[in-house]
Amino acid sequence: METESQGSTSGQTLTDHLAELRDRIVKSLYAIIVFSVGAWFFRGEIFDFLIAPVSSQMKTGNLQFINLVDPFMVNLKIAVVTGIAFATPVWLYQSWLFIAPGLYAKERRYTVAFISSGTLLFVIGVAFAYYLVLPAAVHFFISQAPDPALSKVEVAPDITFYLSLITTMALVFGLAFELPLAITLLGVIGIVDAKFLKEKRRFAILGLAIVAAVVTPPDALSMLMLLIPLCVLYEISILLVGLLGRKSGSPE
Repeated sequence: METESQGSTSGQTLTDHLAELRDRIVKSLYAIIVFSVGAWFFRGEIFDFLIAPVSSQMKTGNLQFINLVDPFMVNLKIAVVTGIAFATPVWLYQSWLFIAPGLYAKERRYTVAFISSGTLLFVIGVAFAYYLVLPAAVHFFISQAPDPALSKVEVAPDITFYLSLITTMALVFGLAFELPLAITLLGVIGIVDAKFLKEKRRFAILGLAIVAAVVTPPDALSMLMLLIPLCVLYEISILLVGLLGRKSGSPE
């Protein structure tokens, strides 16, 4: 008889876990495909929204497609990235269903909190990238170009590269802002505790700095605009793990 059990995972083999993981991934992909198809019909509106940060800062010149297939590939990428964003509650829910059998009954009550907070954090991360980081990065790079009135050189960005940049940044920031959720979940499971997170703070900040340097555009401003929120989110994670984390005396 199970009391405060961790579900029925004890009888599952590695193959069972892998099959369950595959099932959750497939269902998440189905949701992404559905939302991507829906986004395809609004690709024009989404396109205009995405290019606004750069087009609003260009005094001369125009964005341009370099290759013949670029318009189609851009629209496809827009649809897929939008599908991933709108399917966030679904893939979070599928992630939770994969993890939940290993939790105690009282911990499985966090389902709504997990999905709602995860979705909110993803949206905040994407909005942070779009409204703050990207305009600052675009302004920095465009400001490095010579004055067109003097040099007769116009800035004409490759729209394929720009949209790859903005969609990548949106996904990176959206996922990066899930940090408190991921760490808190590790605390709930019992893998980490607040003391451990405090002791490893220095190494965590170093790791976050490396991640920020790799995934952001090659300028210090963009890196800092990701690193600073991540450090703040890490500190919030310590507080949440202290409140919600599994205590050492919890029943096994």
